[in-house]
Amino acid sequence: MIRRIDWYGMEAVEFSKGDYTALLIPSMGANLVRLANTRLGIEILRTPKPEEVENFKVRPHVYGLPLLLPPNRIAGAHFEFEGRSYDFPVTIPAEGAYHHGVIKSQPFVVSKAIESDDEVLIEARFYSNAANDVIFRHLPHEFKCKMIFRLSNAGLEHSVVFFNRSQSAMPIGVGYHTPLNVPFMADSVGDDYRLVLSAGERWLLTDQNLPSDTRTPLEGAFEHLADEGVMPVGHGPISAAFTLAPIEVDGKEYRGAIIRNVRNGHRVFYRVDEKTKYWTVWNNGGEVPWICPEPMSWATNAPNMRNLPDELTGFASIEPNGKWSMTTWLYAE
Repeated sequence: MIRRIDWYGMEAVEFSKGDYTALLIPSMGANLVRLANTRLGIEILRTPKPEEVENFKVRPHVYGLPLLLPPNRIAGAHFEFEGRSYDFPVTIPAEGAYHHGVIKSQPFVVSKAIESDDEVLIEARFYSNAANDVIFRHLPHEFKCKMIFRLSNAGLEHSVVFFNRSQSAMPIGVGYHTPLNVPFMADSVGDDYRLVLSAGERWLLTDQNLPSDTRTPLEGAFEHLADEGVMPVGHGPISAAFTLAPIEVDGKEYRGAIIRNVRNGHRVFYRVDEKTKYWTVWNNGGEVPWICPEPMSWATNAPNMRNLPDELTGFASIEPNGKWSMTTWLYAE
């Protein structure tokens, strides 16, 4: 099923396949604001309530599947690459940093909406150029961004593809500020849940919330993050950064996050591909019914950490006429 609807005054695309239903808002960064397994009664993503719609328009990054370009912070709102300077507005005055970018609130256009026996495919596109300069003025590269949503009875496959149409290499760092519901089912509470993450080391942050020179093993409050899991909400703030390392889940290698209901065994899986190098985990103080395990292709402030190997920081660029993609999967069991 695919249908266009009015969602609190915004044009939306509602689509369903198998046990899953989803809701896309093209005009707000092609944000998928709802994903649910209706058979299990699991609401995976934080969806704006009627009284939160205006807040969603201002802070889309705390709802749904918000795309970040760049992810997290750029120190000094500035970096240099191949002899070019990239300057951004300071959006966190106390830290002198730029964060999250603005593509998360830019209008995309739905270019495909196709249903087959096996899946629903929705594709949305955004173009950045001198005539559409909300991003171009700070990241002066012509590019096309394509978001692809494939919904089937296996859940959601979500890809983003960037095409560099400029004449120089384009720095590319992408993330998602994804708030997963905790609890994700009725008749359960936050203490019923654990967050498991395919994390290798914790990357300690400075007072400006930037990566420091120190990485440590998972210890203290995060000792069991990669195996038994940690309580995601209701037990204080979490604002931490981690390198990604595969873990074993159900006898197989796994890259991603899992929210597990320890009382009934149901799980939400947020699987990532090899483009994800780094995690930020944030629960907005811990007294909200959601947590953001944020997959990022490069580390916070990666363009200003070129003294470290790109394999560690995830710093990357797209050659002229080249493309770059990143894929994640969301599903429930």
